[in-house]
Amino acid sequence: MTAFAAAEGDDGASAWTWDMRGVNGRGLDLRLRLPDGFGALEVPLRAALGKALARGNVTVNLKVTRTKGAGGGMLDPDALGAVLHAMAEVEARAADAGLHLAPSDASGILAQRGVWDIREVAAAPDLAALMAEAEHLIAAFVAMRRAEGAALAEVMEAQLTRIADLTEAAAESATARAAAQGERLKTQVSALLETTDIVDEGRLAQELAVLAVKADVTEEIDRLRAHVTAARDLIAGGGPVGRKLDFLMQEFNREANTLCSKSGDAGLTAIGLDLKLTIDQMREQVQNVE
Repeated sequence: MTAFAAAEGDDGASAWTWDMRGVNGRGLDLRLRLPDGFGALEVPLRAALGKALARGNVTVNLKVTRTKGAGGGMLDPDALGAVLHAMAEVEARAADAGLHLAPSDASGILAQRGVWDIREVAAAPDLAALMAEAEHLIAAFVAMRRAEGAALAEVMEAQLTRIADLTEAAAESATARAAAQGERLKTQVSALLETTDIVDEGRLAQELAVLAVKADVTEEIDRLRAHVTAARDLIAGGGPVGRKLDFLMQEFNREANTLCSKSGDAGLTAIGLDLKLTIDQMREQVQNVE
């Protein structure tokens, strides 16, 4: 499931910003982007994420910046001496050549590389404070996923109701089809018996039984009903059930395919195709379930 969460804080010397985003995935893929010097956060952060999440491609970013007033500089005497020596030599050679140079000022000298070393003095925030903030971040992320999960559950429940209704319609259609097919077979057999006397009645009965078995969709109907019950139980049970639901959708699709292949009736085939469409729509939603 997709989700996003953000958190920020400061300790007077530094300010930090957390953000966390994720999309669904087959397993749990964690990508941590931490500033240099904050590697100690990785182990506890991965442990906290692993405890809270089971699936998903999740990225966590941390940005730390120094607050206003935290900083300073340092004069490098060696660099200053080198610059002054070079300036004196340039001025001497210019004078020998009859050139007059504009006078130098302090700001120009300080601007020379290395003379004034500006250093960021952003003291690293307390790792415990950062980790506490990360725990709130993870909780907000999980809460957003749960909200999305609740919405998905409603959508899938409606789709399961549709599948259950179509399954019962298929059962009714199969019963009506059986009666019609029985009458049609009786008529065909009677016509066959009138045209020939060479009929092995035992063989004929055997062939009719085989045809009846091939056309029977009772098992497919029963399994579809069982799958609907199992899917509802999984959704109601909560937790990371995405993989189980994905497997169940394959079973749904298998039964719908078999139903269509055994149909032999336009009405039952139409119901089977509607079943396949609804199952496919639900399977797309299942891909977003943890």
